[in-house]
Amino acid sequence: MPNPVLLMTRPREGAERFAAMLPSEVRGRIDICHAPLIEIESQPISLNLDGVKGVIFTSSNAVDSVEAHDLPAFCVGEATTKKAAMAGWNAHQAGQDAASLVADLCRSQPESPLLHLRGRHTRGNIAERLSQCSLPTREVTVYNQKLLPLGDEAIRLLKGERPVIAPVFSPRVARQFVETACFSVNLHLVAMSAAVAEPFKGLAFGSMDVVERPNAEEVAKSVVGLVERLMRVEG
Repeated sequence: MPNPVLLMTRPREGAERFAAMLPSEVRGRIDICHAPLIEIESQPISLNLDGVKGVIFTSSNAVDSVEAHDLPAFCVGEATTKKAAMAGWNAHQAGQDAASLVADLCRSQPESPLLHLRGRHTRGNIAERLSQCSLPTREVTVYNQKLLPLGDEAIRLLKGERPVIAPVFSPRVARQFVETACFSVNLHLVAMSAAVAEPFKGLAFGSMDVVERPNAEEVAKSVVGLVERLMRVEG
């Protein structure tokens, strides 16, 4: 019986980081196809941190796009926090998603003003919501997320007979997947949130898992369970 395929639509670095979260026994039972639907492009900027008391990172891509300074960095998720710390920021994890980050900072009230270093396409209105809870925050775009078509190898696999597991991490990538992919009963989707699952409504595919908490760790757990189910059924 051929192994299921894990179809990774994240940029290569993020995809490899996600795959490393899977147990070794699971990685040994799948083949991985890298087919990024998005490409990160850093945007040259002159970063003005005068008066800024802390920065916010909601993605590790932003960490890669700016030079570190001796300031607190409030980060979403463990991976982004680790990357910010390694880059030289005074990094603190503040939640697993935009909503929990806002709640955490509104509760702890760190010294402000703050600066959200973000991508061109983002959700959550973080700067606005923090400013409304007495934490003056502005935002600066430091990278762009360019959409890409699905690669030929991924299309071939989606048209084949092997089970294909596709974790999807953002609504924008989900919409790009819908526009460029083909669908069959052999496709099994794992969505990071209900918003990510929304573009797939009405389409024909094998299954859809929507994780309860929107973070990569929960997506990885769902992928592990899906691999086990598929191998059991195929067996």
